[in-house]
Amino acid sequence: MIKFIFLDLDDTILDFQKAEEEALKDTLLQFGVEPTGARMARYSEINKAQWKRLEKGEMTRDEVKLRRFEIFFEELGVDCDAEAARIFYEKRLAIGHFFLPGAEEMLDALHGKYHLYIASNGTTSVQNGRIASAGIAPLFDEIFLSEALGAVKPQKEFFDACFATIPNFDPSQAIIFGDSLTSDILGGINAGIHTCWFNPHKSPASEQITPEFEVGELSAFVELVEDL
Repeated sequence: MIKFIFLDLDDTILDFQKAEEEALKDTLLQFGVEPTGARMARYSEINKAQWKRLEKGEMTRDEVKLRRFEIFFEELGVDCDAEAARIFYEKRLAIGHFFLPGAEEMLDALHGKYHLYIASNGTTSVQNGRIASAGIAPLFDEIFLSEALGAVKPQKEFFDACFATIPNFDPSQAIIFGDSLTSDILGGINAGIHTCWFNPHKSPASEQITPEFEVGELSAFVELVEDL
């Protein structure tokens, strides 16, 4: 029986891709760079690669947030202040929110039946702004952000810090649900809790990381935990 549910925020509850697109477009225009589709896509690739390095412990969070813009501007061959761009982008990203289809319905269905927690690697100021904008904080027992905890998913230390604050916590009654195999699912495996991969785009599975469950729609997760 599931009692404790850890939910990833980006691309599990809120549409980070859309938020990133809007924030990046405004940032590029602010610094005199035309936000073409190819440039937006390339920034997203660079950004994801830097966050993967954070998950592996190869970079610090501050290095990730700055380096993504340094690489991007270097590739474009433009003379822009990467630090100023980082600051502008983060402020813009923290404003507003976009729910994934079915996310509000999923939260409504889970709230009151389970202990709910957000578990996110996102920047604290950005995530707090988006959570506040979405108005979802009251639905959660606690919000766990890696920057505040001093550890990132998939590190066991991240989950140990979460578990230590939860009264009567039992890992056998806990599950993590998220879209990332390398942070959410691997993190859940490392922590010894149930795992469910949100895979709406039918991305190929990994031979190294095997989720216990997989769903393509948020409503399917609600049905899953009810049966566990």
